[in-house]
Amino acid sequence: MVTVEEDEPPLTPPLFERELEMRAARIKLIATDVDGVLTDGSVYYSESGEALKRFSLRDGMGVERLRADGIETAFVTRESSPIVARRAEKLKLRLCYLGVADKRALLPDLLADAGIGSNELAYIGDDVNDAGIIAAVAPRGLVAAPLDALPSVLRSVHYRCAQPGGCGAFRDFAEWILDLRRRARQPRARDGAGRDL
Repeated sequence: MVTVEEDEPPLTPPLFERELEMRAARIKLIATDVDGVLTDGSVYYSESGEALKRFSLRDGMGVERLRADGIETAFVTRESSPIVARRAEKLKLRLCYLGVADKRALLPDLLADAGIGSNELAYIGDDVNDAGIIAAVAPRGLVAAPLDALPSVLRSVHYRCAQPGGCGAFRDFAEWILDLRRRARQPRARDGAGRDL
């Protein structure tokens, strides 16, 4: 298990609950790394190359639940894997980016392809190749990491999943966003001056 040293300050400052709710209410797309988020980072190889990756069905249900609430999902991965392409097809994803060496550099194309602004994007990743896109999304969107992500990545996100990669981390992030959106839609109690309580 990867732990984060408590004396290390977060790289992304924490947000107040109301700000998290407002950001979640705007989200239209969650982009996710694949290996280490949707899988446990392992791959089985045969003499002919990549043979198997294990995906959590819970994460697939997370994609469906997000879609039902108007949020699309996109895969963004460094690997050029037919297995990942097939999983994206099975989940009926419109956006699947394979072989992406620089995920931060992909961001303008991702936003344009999705037809959204940077404040309508969430991202989940686990490793050093996710750090650039996490840093770019964090100021206006929402970012997360699986429980077993690298410590530097865990310190860079708004939400640390309770599950490791390949074991429901994406679903955990999806449910967190859906819960924030539900709370954002609820009327707020106000004090005598009209401020939220």
